[in-house]
Amino acid sequence: AMEDVSAKFVSQKISRTRWRPPPAAALQPPDVFATGSWDNEDNRISIWSAGDLGNAGLSGEYHGEPHLLCDIQHNGDVMDMQFLDQERIVVASSTGTVTIFRHHQNNQTLSVNHRWEKAHYHVDQDTSSGGAACTGVVCNNPEIVTVGEDGRINLFRADQKDAVRTIDNADSSTLHAVTFLRTTEILTVNSIGQLKIWDLRQQRNEPSQIFSLAGDRVPLHCVDRHPNQQHIVATGGQDGMLSIWDIRQGTMPVSLLNAHEAEMWEVHFHPSDPDHLFTCSEDGSLWHWDTSTHVSEKPSFFHQGGRSTTYLSHNTINQSVVSAWLSNDPTKDRMEITNLIPNQTLSVNSLDVLGPCLVYGTDAEAIYVNRQLFA
Repeated sequence: AMEDVSAKFVSQKISRTRWRPPPAAALQPPDVFATGSWDNEDNRISIWSAGDLGNAGLSGEYHGEPHLLCDIQHNGDVMDMQFLDQERIVVASSTGTVTIFRHHQNNQTLSVNHRWEKAHYHVDQDTSSGGAACTGVVCNNPEIVTVGEDGRINLFRADQKDAVRTIDNADSSTLHAVTFLRTTEILTVNSIGQLKIWDLRQQRNEPSQIFSLAGDRVPLHCVDRHPNQQHIVATGGQDGMLSIWDIRQGTMPVSLLNAHEAEMWEVHFHPSDPDHLFTCSEDGSLWHWDTSTHVSEKPSFFHQGGRSTTYLSHNTINQSVVSAWLSNDPTKDRMEITNLIPNQTLSVNSLDVLGPCLVYGTDAEAIYVNRQLFA
């Protein structure tokens, strides 16, 4: 499948890759994505065109590598990034600052639209060196939630100068990632293996629920919520395991799946086809987890790569309709796992998936686009 992938070497270590959301009525696959870099003298936010679709051959394959539309300098490492809408991108910095950049599509430039200086900080906001990394950002336009190394949660609105709400000591450890469960509820993951749910309607600064990995408190780095079943959440962390949680019950994961050999940096359910899930890792791999029903006719529970996959389950779910992710009988619901990067490289730090398209970025100073994920 590698012939479907086009690569672009960019002389920067890429920390984040994100597809621009399509217009509501769009049927064509996504064509523009953004990247952020880290660990470089001069970090940048860049907007790319995914390549020339006009050159598609008779069989529909596509030619041409991604090309740069515009870029802009960014202070600090890009820790996280998300499109707020089609023109604006919210970026989390290792300096603690959160910036909204605007992509001007008429003349292909980027500018700073708004900046919250030191949204995250150690000790106090006024000391020059006090910034704490902003590790995660999630948007539900116009609302923006950020989390950081300082254990703080901020709720911003794109049109307001000051934070709408700040939970100062939300966590005594580093918060690594955040996602919306619903418009008034967020879920955070931290460096001691906990998930916490926060109800933004409540004035109190305590989580409404806490979930925890049993035993070793493995730092969790990433989280994603199932797009249709808001009670299903996937997390990944330092040990490379994939954990699936049902936040309606229990305080432990429904299943733990052996995955990567090193830290898992991102996990994403496919937004429109959530039987498919994607994870990427420090070990240089990017896995496609397929639980779609047609897989169950296949003869064996396998994946390419030779490491056996264990499936541990904590509880049985009695539901008439059980998501494949919550099934706890792997012989009944087989899962196919494919490593989409056969020749492993340096760390794969980020991935994003939309329609038939995958984009990912690596420490090998390259970005990769696959336009035919399900070919």
